[in-house]
Amino acid sequence: MHRSRLHVVLIDSAPDVADTELDFWAAALGREPTAEHGTPFTVLSPLGSGQILAHQRLRDGASRIHLDIETDDTEAEVARLEGLGAVAVGEHDGCVHMRDPAQLVFCVVPVQSEDFEEQATLWH
Repeated sequence: MHRSRLHVVLIDSAPDVADTELDFWAAALGREPTAEHGTPFTVLSPLGSGQILAHQRLRDGASRIHLDIETDDTEAEVARLEGLGAVAVGEHDGCVHMRDPAQLVFCVVPVQSEDFEEQATLWH
């Protein structure tokens, strides 16, 4: 048994538009962004149930939106999602990069939130 849940909706921005993109979404949402120092992440807004909207400054690549699913057992969650039709395409710092059946990018990440156990789904 393991648990997982949607934790972060990320706006990934290419390096040449990252500052403009961050400023746009902060103004559009009327929120003061909170940078996570030492990381490429900035929290833009809570979404409810412990989920957040965040911005990620990419080192390279095209802008996109992707989701992070947090879990207490990365291997089991990746296997569960592969059984549903997702494909693992890479790994970095304990996070598994995947594509869903429509080829949209998402990541499976270790637990990052304090309210994980009370908000996550238990899988058998």
